[in-house]
Formats: sequence, C-alpha cells, structure tokens
Amino acid sequence: MKGKYHFWITGCQMNYADARQVSTQLEKQGYRATHQLDEADVVVLQTCTVRQQSEDKAYNKLRALWANKKRDPNMTIAVMGCVVGVRGNEVLEKEFPYVDVFMEPATDGAPLIAHLKRDEAAAIESAATQELHNLIDEAVILPPDQRGNLVAAPVSIVYGCSHACTFCIIPQKRGIERSRPLGSIVSEVRSLVAQGVQEVMLLGQIVDRYGYDVPDGPDLADLLYAVNGVDGLQRVRFLTGHPNYMSDRILEAVRDLPKVMPQIEVPVQAGDDTVLANMKRGYTQQQFRELVQRIRTIVPDASLHGDIIVGFPGETDAQFEETYNLLRDTRHNKVHLARYSPRPGTVSARRMPDDVPDAVKRERFQRIEALQDEIQSEDNRAYLGQTVEVLVEELYKGRWRGRNPQGRLVFFDDPRLLKGQLVDVRITHTGSYSLSGESVDRPQEESTAIQSSTIPLSVL
Repeated sequence: MKGKYHFWITGCQMNYADARQVSTQLEKQGYRATHQLDEADVVVLQTCTVRQQSEDKAYNKLRALWANKKRDPNMTIAVMGCVVGVRGNEVLEKEFPYVDVFMEPATDGAPLIAHLKRDEAAAIESAATQELHNLIDEAVILPPDQRGNLVAAPVSIVYGCSHACTFCIIPQKRGIERSRPLGSIVSEVRSLVAQGVQEVMLLGQIVDRYGYDVPDGPDLADLLYAVNGVDGLQRVRFLTGHPNYMSDRILEAVRDLPKVMPQIEVPVQAGDDTVLANMKRGYTQQQFRELVQRIRTIVPDASLHGDIIVGFPGETDAQFEETYNLLRDTRHNKVHLARYSPRPGTVSARRMPDDVPDAVKRERFQRIEALQDEIQSEDNRAYLGQTVEVLVEELYKGRWRGRNPQGRLVFFDDPRLLKGQLVDVRITHTGSYSLSGESVDRPQEESTAIQSSTIPLSVL
C-alpha cells in the first residue's frame, strides 16, 4: 500500500486546477490524500507569485517544512507553480536543498512520480513516466473525500500568456500561451461530473483567447458549446477575459446556451488612456465603454466583473478620476481591487518608478471600494422579493450558501440536505456583497443533487 499525500495550495483557481492534475497521478499510483501534513509521505506546495505577499507566504511555508524533513528524511517535498516558473530552478535548489522535486506550472506531475519510483528499474520508470503523459488527457481522479462532495471545480483551458502587460509576471512564470485540445477539456469535464461536480469554471490567463494559438482551431465559443453538451453538468462559467478578445460570438454563446452562466469577467485595470497604454493593455477607455454596451445589449442579464489597479506608476489625480468615472458609469457588478506594487522582472518594475505614495494608493483604493459598495448595494436591492435559482455549494455557519446565475452569493436557511442541488430562493434581504432569503419548493423531478460521497471509479 502506498502512502499519503498532502497539498498546500495558494493563489488563483488555476493553481487548484493544476494541483488536481498532479493529485490525479498520485491517486493512480496508489497514494491517498490527507488533510494532515504530519501524516503525509508526500507534501506538494502549489505556489503563487502574483503579489509579493503570496510569494513570501510560499517561502515561509517552505522554510517551515525543513523541520518536518529533519524529523522524517524519507518525506518527499515537491514545489510547483509560479514560484518555480519555467526558467530554471538553480536559485531555489540552492536555497532549499531539502526539496526533492521542483515542477513548472501546469505540470502533469511526471517529475514527482518519477522521483517516487526512482528505486525501480530504469526501464519501468521510463515506461511509467511515458504512461503519465498518455494519461494526462484522460479522466481526472478526485481525492476520495471530494468524490460526490465537490460541487464546483476549476478546469484550465489555456496555459500561460503571451500578452505581456507591463505589470504582470505571469508570462515569465507560466510561459507562452498554449490552448488545450477541446476533446481533452471535455473529457476532464465529463470525468468531474461523473464524480459529482455540478459546475465548472473554465480558466485561462486570457480565457477568451482560447484557440488563438491553433491555426483554424476551435475558439472559446466552440468550447462553450461542447461543454454545454456534457450530460449531468448544471453550470459553466469562464474567466478571466480580456476586452480585446471578448467577441460577439462568445457573448452570443453565453446568451444562447442554457448551462453557460451570464457572468462576464473582463478586467479594465484603469480608465485613463495614457495609463492603459503604459500598462500595454491594447485598448482605450472608449473602446471598453463600447464593449460594456455590447455585453449588455447581447446578454441583458449579464453580471459584469472586472479588475482595477490603483496607483500605477505615473498615475495622476486626474487620471485616477478617469478610472473612478468609468466605474461610476459602467456600474460593474463586482470589482477586484489592487494597489500597484512592482513585481521584480516585469517591464513596469524595470522601467517605471513606483512614484505614487502608498497613502495616495490607499486613498484611491478606498474611494473605489466605497463607490463599488454603493453600486453593488443598489444593484442587489433590485433582487428584493425576487426568486432566484441557486446552486447550493456548502453549509456555512449553519446556513446554506450558493450562487445565482450571475455569480451573486446567496445565503438561506433550510433543514434539508441540499448540497449540490439547484434551489429556488426568494430574496428577503440584500447587502452589498450577498443576498439572503428562504427556499421555495420546486417539483422534485427538477432537483439535481450530489447523491453519494463514494462514486466508484468504474464510472469514469
């Protein structure tokens, strides 16, 4: 019997999708997941470097593992993700000599499995490694505690990024853009559904560029049609888009496909043309406004989500006001806010002085935050008294929690076991970040739920 493995994961949803690919290979080799690090024979750190805080968190965890390694020299420690990147590991290997395996982002886990099998004959090891490459596009295997228990799961469809915004470290860490084969993605979705997953989130650094690197290949709209056809799947979402590639064809697929949720994520990052040019975003404020109009014309019930960076190098008070005014006019339903901080190796860090004082960044952050709180509160009040469909994700502090089609968080009370079900909820209270209400009975045959926590692997 093989031992146990433990994952420590930080960062974006793509990191969770990548980690699942590696855990699948460990499961296939006979290892089993544990939530307790001290029980693990194999510890895998899935890391993030988008912000300095995330990178520091990963290094601190790595240093803490030295004590575990000293207590158990046979423990295998592997590190994957953006801390490792795609450009070599010499510095990391020198600083953390007790780490056994370093793996690039979007790895299939082959280096780790090869290490775990290092005591076997070389020919067998080579065959096993090749087998892993053959298996990676086949069914994924969730850890036993997630089978029949995981409601929503991320699925990577585009690895890397070739756009190279001046503030972003991702192209250096995750490499150039590579689209996965459509059939491989659909196969993964089917296997997740067979294990109880009800909703998938299709992921890419620029998700609406899916297929751009494949001549005459499928685009995101084609993929949405294919995934929409997976039996048993309830909902499909995708992120993160880019304004330049959010085509009418994609928006029409969102409008026309019943399983694709009306949630559009297109980060604008800033509202001033000079700042946008310095960021190398590739569009103007006016072009973004026109995109928002197209989104709301084609998908009238769409929820618009986006990202904003305040305090980018050189951003003046007047330029910030352009961002504020843009958000006031477009009325984003949700905004992810960040204060600019230089990431070593990026163009902005090399060529643009970080000249906006931290106090100014914080003040701008707070103004946007207050604006969004007001907008979201007003938008959510429109739901009062309405009945919305909620996919129930989990029981949280004694209340069921899930999301409506637009991605709004909904809480409600009900004594029944409802995890994984689509439930109608009448909204009785609204806030700026969530809705609250009471369940409304629907015909039994319309309900779809996760029925079992032990779905046999033979169905995959």
